[in-house]
Amino acid sequence: MAMQRREIPEFIIPVSGSQDNLLSARWGQGLQLMVFSGNGKRRYMAGEADVAVNLDKPSVVHDVRWQTDMHYPATRKLAAQSHEIFTSLQKHTSDATDGTKKPQLVKFSRRYRVAMMECLEDLRKAASDMAEDEGDQDTYKDMCQLYQQLELIWNLCEILYIENLPGGVILQQLLDWVKLHFTDADSLAARIISEGEINISKDYWSAVYIYVLQGRLSEARHLLSMNPETQHDVHGAYARIDELMRRMPVFSVFSRQSLAEFDLKWRNWQEICQQLLVDGVFVSYQPLETICRILAGQQDVLDQLQDLAGDWYQIMVTKLLYTNPMVKAVDLQYHAKSCMDKFRGSSRLLPLDQILLAALEYDVTQIIKISSSNLSNWWFVAHLADLLHHAGQLETHQLDFGATMREFLLLEYASTLMARESMWQIIIEYLEHCPVFGRHHLELFVEKIPLQSEKKAYKVLKICDEKNMDDQAQSICKVMGMRALQEKRLGTALTWCLRSQDASFATYLAEKFLTEYSLNGNFSNLDLIDNLGSSMLVSDRLTFLAKYRDFHRLYEEGEFAEAGELLLSLIEANLAPKQFMLILLTDALPLLELDVVVFSSKQTSQLLMCKENLLKWYQSEEYTREILPKKSK
Repeated sequence: MAMQRREIPEFIIPVSGSQDNLLSARWGQGLQLMVFSGNGKRRYMAGEADVAVNLDKPSVVHDVRWQTDMHYPATRKLAAQSHEIFTSLQKHTSDATDGTKKPQLVKFSRRYRVAMMECLEDLRKAASDMAEDEGDQDTYKDMCQLYQQLELIWNLCEILYIENLPGGVILQQLLDWVKLHFTDADSLAARIISEGEINISKDYWSAVYIYVLQGRLSEARHLLSMNPETQHDVHGAYARIDELMRRMPVFSVFSRQSLAEFDLKWRNWQEICQQLLVDGVFVSYQPLETICRILAGQQDVLDQLQDLAGDWYQIMVTKLLYTNPMVKAVDLQYHAKSCMDKFRGSSRLLPLDQILLAALEYDVTQIIKISSSNLSNWWFVAHLADLLHHAGQLETHQLDFGATMREFLLLEYASTLMARESMWQIIIEYLEHCPVFGRHHLELFVEKIPLQSEKKAYKVLKICDEKNMDDQAQSICKVMGMRALQEKRLGTALTWCLRSQDASFATYLAEKFLTEYSLNGNFSNLDLIDNLGSSMLVSDRLTFLAKYRDFHRLYEEGEFAEAGELLLSLIEANLAPKQFMLILLTDALPLLELDVVVFSSKQTSQLLMCKENLLKWYQSEEYTREILPKKSK
């Protein structure tokens, strides 16, 4: 998984009888395919027409996923942390003024790097965990190497594009970059010191040389001071080399020293180094002479110490430190090419070399292209491109299909997360910040979010309401309503139905409630029906259900006259199902038997007319053909 050109993944699907049965597939979420055997090939059989070879047993569905780097525990943590940083970055940069924007971007960049380093530490622990499968351990080791390279690239981009201190003098930042990422000298020194008595070995001098090559002269002086030979330094060679390193001028943009003043001091200091070599002060102390040659900026000593100096970009920093410490950032590309040609020769450049060179050439587009081609996930390029976009370093021209490079990368990254159900809220945040195609992707994604519980459904609905995605909200309510109906929870189904304002589903549920009443003689979920309010107007049948419940309530409260008026209006409005009309007429009987007159003669005639019409309907072909067969089941 170390940085290498991305290859098209190949999956071997273990399907029995695959020579006869074609594979079929359906898209899952994001980079996910559900693969299964199809109906088979059509083959010509002698004496017969083409026939399909059918499966002897149901096909096994294979869940095929790719680019799953962000699905490991350590990288899921990175995804969560970087999502928080990403959303904060969008808010801060929109509110920031020109004076505060740059320091904020540096802070956000460093927060990303901290998240990467935490992920790297978690990956190292997983790689050394003996409880892990051997194959997983190898994967974690590869991922460790990858994230080390990613942090190296990100740090350099931060120096060049985000931080870029005034004046353009950049050497001190490059020295910090080398010190942070290349720690061989620290490891050697720690081992030497831990042994107690200092053993002047090859490793000892290697550690000293690396410290000097990296410009870490304080560490080199400390290690030299532990050399037993300093106690017998009769010629003062160790003291002279220590004094040289101590007095080496170091430029800082925060000091009051001008570039001209620093240049004069530095040239005088290096002339002293060169004169000491000419005078042969260290001729009897070969290691110290080597150190002085490095300080004097002699090219041949770098050739001799190439194995210790590191790769071309480390050598470039060393060379600049001792030959051109006031180099400007814009001139780095020329020094980089010189070092690369000298120390790499005709050997093929690795992707890491290409990316670092593109960064030094200030070719952001090339950084993105090479990284996208060689990384196994889109996390790095998506977040780096977004940061560079806010820093004004990323071109805003649209790609051929209409989106900017930043948006394209964010969409690709979001797609790699979609196969992981737990990341749905993170994905929505990224899609929301894609101005061209984000809305379209968001609408499609929301409709495919698995709704395992009502709690999750309400969370998704809240997002739909916030984003004004009415169609998606209605679709979710329909799905949850049908699920509740299948689980025989009529009240919950009706609640979801009212949220979706689905008239046909409301009619269906109202008839279910009426059927329940006709069988049991009472209603379930009375609280819901009693408090429908204006929601009853979603459908005529639901209106009838609510009003019929009002009739029962009036009757129970002894408001017989009002109950009779309401019952008669329900009969006349013809809102009830035909088969329910008999129940309405039956409800009128107790009112007719009361001592007080509830119905006038005209209203009684209307009831009788309704009874006659109902009898005719029971004898009609419609009832015989459509209703009676259903009742007999």
